[in-house]
Amino acid sequence: MSLRVYNYLTRKKELFRPLERGRVNMYVCGPTVYDHAHIGHAKLYVAMDVVVRYLRHQGYKVRYVQNITDVGHLLDTGEDRIMKGARRERVEPMEIVETYTRSYFEDMDALGVVRPNISPRASCHVPEQIEWVKALLEKGYAYEVDGNVYFSVEAFPEYGKLSGRRVDELEAGARVEVREEKRHPADFALWKRAEPEHILRWPSPWGWGYPGWHIECSVMSTKYLGESFDIHGGGLENIFPHNECEIAQAEAITGKPFARYWILTGSLTVDGVKMSKSLGNFLTLKDALKLYSPYAIRAFILSAHYRGPIDYSREAMEAAEQGVQRLHNTLRAVRARLKSALPEATADLSYIADLDPYRDAFLAAMDDDFNTPKAMASLHEFARAVNKLLDSGQPISGGTLATIEGMFQELGGKVLGVIPERLEQQGAGAELLDGLMEIILDIRREYRQAKDWERSDMLRERLAELGITVEDRPEGPTWQLEG
Repeated sequence: MSLRVYNYLTRKKELFRPLERGRVNMYVCGPTVYDHAHIGHAKLYVAMDVVVRYLRHQGYKVRYVQNITDVGHLLDTGEDRIMKGARRERVEPMEIVETYTRSYFEDMDALGVVRPNISPRASCHVPEQIEWVKALLEKGYAYEVDGNVYFSVEAFPEYGKLSGRRVDELEAGARVEVREEKRHPADFALWKRAEPEHILRWPSPWGWGYPGWHIECSVMSTKYLGESFDIHGGGLENIFPHNECEIAQAEAITGKPFARYWILTGSLTVDGVKMSKSLGNFLTLKDALKLYSPYAIRAFILSAHYRGPIDYSREAMEAAEQGVQRLHNTLRAVRARLKSALPEATADLSYIADLDPYRDAFLAAMDDDFNTPKAMASLHEFARAVNKLLDSGQPISGGTLATIEGMFQELGGKVLGVIPERLEQQGAGAELLDGLMEIILDIRREYRQAKDWERSDMLRERLAELGITVEDRPEGPTWQLEG
């Protein structure tokens, strides 16, 4: 089965065919760095991370570009978000940018989100943006009024083709700043005049100012990926006006299709309301990571299809935590058996029939527009079959166990990112538990060799009270921490 993706540009699933065989160029709108990232941001960037991971798993060479917006992203009031953050904390705007850019990448690293190949900053590409504005003016797609430059939506007949909105139906104030100087209420700023007290400003042919938010992404994406590229990702809430404006500017300049596939994610909600800083209903990722493991956060996000919303609750997070612990425990049990398995031992694979159906089910789910809920379900089904095999009491070959371990790492680790490469690397606590259990099982082994069954059973019962199950197998005892 070949990969099919839902393209918001055509509103249908399409067979994915990149412009260049074996290579994928992908752009995702990055964060505006004026505060700490919250778990709603994780919804977008974990989903995009899995898209990149799966494309690479399928053999594509992916160039992943995700920008940093550090100027020009205006609130509905017309205020720059970076400037607002700087006033809030009484620091320089670029200090806000540095602080929260570092914070963002710390959070993404903690979640196992693969770093983009390029993370361009909007403020580092102002000269290119000025050149684009000049070209749009020359081509008749833009006009200048008192130091402000606007894109004329009426000059671009295809404006609205992504969001489905028609120019003649757009009302004043529909997420576009209303100014009397505009020719049409939906016209959007390419360049903004900066007042003398505005710190983030650059010289331009129209006076001191700063770029509009939309042109930043058009310029940076095409600079690093070409005039036409394969995938544009982002949040569905930005389909209008941001993504719509990106298309208009880029195609007006180049005369070529901008992004070929638009992959957009639904929002994370709390009690059905979108999580956002402005509503105060957000949980920062730093706080979330104090409550839950990064694997649980990823599993929670991947439990819903990327295009749909997902509602945050403590119960949902705890269920995700228990789910990944079950996967981890199965893998621990496999690795424990692998340490003592005899190479010549054979296993009756009728307990798991064959590994291929589980891998095939996983890949079929991912090929169907990155259906992570189904992929996660197939991974759990695989884990249940493996547990049944482990519980059968028969000897299992080292080759079988190694193959099973490899599938967990390939599908749950490299693609979904819910299984770490080394379980003992989850933290000092996990390493300490592994070490202590090794000592305890050695002591219990000595009791059994001395036929001191009372102490041996007592030790297993005490461990069971702590949620640790010990099983005696032909090749040696194994333990599992119950989720």
